Amino acid sequence: MQSKATTPEQYLAELPEDRREAMSKLREITLQNLPKGFEEQISYGMLGYVVPHSIYPNGYHCTPELPLPFFAIASQKNSINIYHMMVYSDKNLHDWFSAEYPKYCKSKLDMGKSCIRFKKMNDIPYDLIGELLSKVTVEQWISEYENTLKK
Repeated sequence: MQSKATTPEQYLAELPEDRREAMSKLREITLQNLPKGFEEQISYGMLGYVVPHSIYPNGYHCTPELPLPFFAIASQKNSINIYHMMVYSDKNLHDWFSAEYPKYCKSKLDMGKSCIRFKKMNDIPYDLIGELLSKVTVEQWISEYENTLKK
């Protein structure tokens, strides 16, 4: 479900109350923990956090006119999802998150490649997500991204 919103505030305002509360808290945690250099915007119809062209002029290789995506939060039909590109590309970070998750949640981790789904709003481990976000700088993400492209 891609939103047509053009600002994060508009995106949140369009959500049902129960989703708005959880999404607002995720946004707050993200803004508090995301290292300097990433920028918030609407990206692919979600709350997106990207490396702007001012830092990485090449942009995203699939669509160079777009900035390099790093993290996103979306309210989907059956869940709230976060998308963390470094969890997908860095096995050590993936393994760390997978090992830490049970310490914060009783529910089973529902995870795709870069997507982590939360079907119950009470199961969202905000502190763990904040810690995850704080672990990767813009420079580390650019390096990982470029190394992955070379493979």
